[in-house]
Amino acid sequence: MTHALLIPVVALVAWTLIMWVWMLATRLPAMRKVKMHPQAAKHTGAGSTDELPSEVRQVADNYNHLMEQPTLFYALVLAIAVGGFAQMLDVWLAWGYVALRIAHSILQATVNIVMYRFYLFVASTFLLIMLAARTLTAFLLI
Repeated sequence: MTHALLIPVVALVAWTLIMWVWMLATRLPAMRKVKMHPQAAKHTGAGSTDELPSEVRQVADNYNHLMEQPTLFYALVLAIAVGGFAQMLDVWLAWGYVALRIAHSILQATVNIVMYRFYLFVASTFLLIMLAARTLTAFLLI
């Protein structure tokens, strides 16, 4: 079961790398178009890349989001794997989390409707909470 649980981790890593390629494919041409020197983007957040179109910035924003909460997912899945606690429900929760994060990425990088993104984020966080509760319970019961 541990092997099955690690596949969603690899899938989310692969998706993150796809988003990185998407970010480069949109950001570099946009920076060239507005003649933005790379040093101008040294800080993330408001002001540093405001010259870039929103559709370019939202892809980069999503890539940054994939560096945030999913780190908790990676830690939890690895804790389950190392602890030897993997069960089929954990695998389903992990795949659900990955599917919702991919949906969130596609939504944010394309139409970027904030309330829909929020619903996907809340749903994925709920699955993460369930995974965390199961992991904590498994460790407390040994």
